[in-house]
Amino acid sequence: MGATLYSLSLSHPSHAVRLMLERKGIEHRVVDLLPGMHPALVRALGFRRNTVPALRIDGRRLQGSREIAGFLDDLVPDPPLFPRDPAERRAVEEAERWGEEALQPVPRRLFRWGSLNHEYVRRWVAAEVVRLPAADLLAWSNTPVVALLARAVDARDDVVRRDVATLDKLLGHADALIADGTIGGDEPNAADFQIATSVRALLAFTDLRDRVEAHPSAELARRLQPHYPEPIPSILPPGWV
Repeated sequence: MGATLYSLSLSHPSHAVRLMLERKGIEHRVVDLLPGMHPALVRALGFRRNTVPALRIDGRRLQGSREIAGFLDDLVPDPPLFPRDPAERRAVEEAERWGEEALQPVPRRLFRWGSLNHEYVRRWVAAEVVRLPAADLLAWSNTPVVALLARAVDARDDVVRRDVATLDKLLGHADALIADGTIGGDEPNAADFQIATSVRALLAFTDLRDRVEAHPSAELARRLQPHYPEPIPSILPPGWV
């Protein structure tokens, strides 16, 4: 069985799916698409939506980390991504849902806001992440695309400032899930991958690293995903941090 995961280097939900594929022992290749062009590329590849992660496997096209997690667990039951015990499964599913709906958007919104407001962030992506020539030209010319991507996730000043203000509360919830045993065990589950990859992305932000490191969920994030493109240049006004 082979699979192709269409991803972005900085896409934390794509990293979550990659880790799930590795956990299941499913042979796969990862294709990192060009940031900014990926919505059109994903649709051109035959997927319904213009987002990553997008997975082609077993004659199917799937998108979204939660949809993919459920499919992978049905396709290859062992090792499981969800507990067999019904009550434990409900807890993991709820944590996974929270990770996708509440936590996952935060690093995405922060990064797109920073990319829109700082040309040096766009230059960093072009030169250090995608490693394309003419990074200065690309940083300038990509501004309209970045504005569209930022608008798509509501990356406005007031929303991003609220994200930063409530960051410790969000991470505190992830810490509580570790404390009650829902995530952070010896055998990682779907919620582990969903939450840890978002925390790992937050650790990459220069402005936020010290705050994130203070939480137990940071250790889980580094354990499950040691490598991530970093450091993301400073983006936030000092008063926001």
